[in-house]
Amino acid sequence: MHNRRGLRAASLTATAALLSAVLAGCGGGGGGSAKGGDLAAQKLDWKGCPPPSASEGGGDAPSPLPGGGTWQCATMRAPLDWNKPKGDTIGIALIRAKASGPGTRIGSLIFNFGGPGGSGVSTLPAVGQDYAKLRTRYDLVSFDPRGVGRSAGVLCESDAQLDQYFQQDATPDDSAERGAFLNNTKQFNTACEKNSAKILPHVRTTDAARDMDLMRQVLGDRKLHYFGISYGTELGGVYAHLFPRNVGRAVLDAVVDPTQNPEQASLGQAKGFQLALDNYARDCVSKSTKCPVGDSVQDVENRIAKLLKDLDSKPIPGVFPRRLTQTAATNGIAQALYSKELWQPLTEGLQQAYAGDGRILMLLSDAMNGRSENGEYSNIGAANVAINCSDEKQRYDTAYVQQKLPEFRAASPLFGDFLAWGMLSCTDWAVPGAADHPDVYARGAAPVLVVGNTGDPATPYEGAKKMVDALGPGVAVELTYKGQGHGAYDSKNPCVQNAVNGYLLDGKVPPTGTVCT
Repeated sequence: MHNRRGLRAASLTATAALLSAVLAGCGGGGGGSAKGGDLAAQKLDWKGCPPPSASEGGGDAPSPLPGGGTWQCATMRAPLDWNKPKGDTIGIALIRAKASGPGTRIGSLIFNFGGPGGSGVSTLPAVGQDYAKLRTRYDLVSFDPRGVGRSAGVLCESDAQLDQYFQQDATPDDSAERGAFLNNTKQFNTACEKNSAKILPHVRTTDAARDMDLMRQVLGDRKLHYFGISYGTELGGVYAHLFPRNVGRAVLDAVVDPTQNPEQASLGQAKGFQLALDNYARDCVSKSTKCPVGDSVQDVENRIAKLLKDLDSKPIPGVFPRRLTQTAATNGIAQALYSKELWQPLTEGLQQAYAGDGRILMLLSDAMNGRSENGEYSNIGAANVAINCSDEKQRYDTAYVQQKLPEFRAASPLFGDFLAWGMLSCTDWAVPGAADHPDVYARGAAPVLVVGNTGDPATPYEGAKKMVDALGPGVAVELTYKGQGHGAYDSKNPCVQNAVNGYLLDGKVPPTGTVCT
């Protein structure tokens, strides 16, 4: 999820794994190539993949591919500082599944699944079967962007410290709570500087885009074929701006609005999550069986609001020994709104919480924060803050947030405060931000297919049109999906998948303005 560090999507696969036990028991540049000294000539040593590291989320080594293929992993060397391409290097962790056929291989299709801060090395195998059709003509490739996972991952606080950090009151009501919230933010940011000072100045989206162009060369591709989701759309847009003539077939799904500053993005998310909550409640009460969490849309939302208010003063048991706080519950509800497949677990989690049991909502919150069942955190939270704060020039203060609270509350009574206070994440950050917003102007690039979902909570639908305009005339083709959840391709809607597959596999650009329902 973009911009709000507390509202960030874990993969659906990870969420489902965390829930299973409980449910069973109850962003026109030149267009040349990235200059990496002699690094473009490096040969990758592809080998079998180890289990994901703790910083990548942990778990088992990737399972064999259907038909007997295997996932392969390698490390690409890239300049630590792209202004000094012959200086120190870092390793960029890669994963691939080679093209399976039938059909002539086109090249590599590089994925970024979002965050920022998500590990592509752990995510691609988890969702790879969803892209099996694309694998017939592409090597499917993903990576841990710099600062993420095994690619010089940013380290801030320890697991025990993060347990406390994510339990904090992130919607302070008085001066004492505001002071504690600011102190926790400062401690977190100071820990990032102490533990990751060398990498922090070099994790901007422009750095990751240059890494991708080096990746294109090392993989032997003349053009970069790309599938970006959520923050991955911003990364794809920035790549297209820096290297327009190197853009091959590119799809941007769940589109970040590249024209917004952090405040505008957070306000847009408040509206987006409120819309998703409304849709969830409407779906629940429209079923033939009685909705167990409310009798009407307003009743559902009033009961959730009361739960959160009660948790503010009296947390309930969660995943032992932790208790479900107001912040953790808000996080968990937001996680469930990323996918319609999580609406039923949300209903069960709310039922439990009303009865004094916060386990399911806490598991959803843990998934959002990158916490595994054994208490280890991936570095998605640390990387998310580091990348956002390096990209974004704005630095907000308490007085400004307090001034904006009424506007955020009007956008979402449930999520407004949470998202407004999240704007303080970059206060006292060690590295200055790069720009007011990303530059994605890419005149002369090959067609970019931009896919927006009308019910998307995290990257509201309006961002797709803004991306189309910002890419410049004659570049983008917009496709609309009238659906729910974050993104469109993974909804498995046949219209969306046929349009995306037709472009990536056969070069058939759908008519601009295509609408899928």
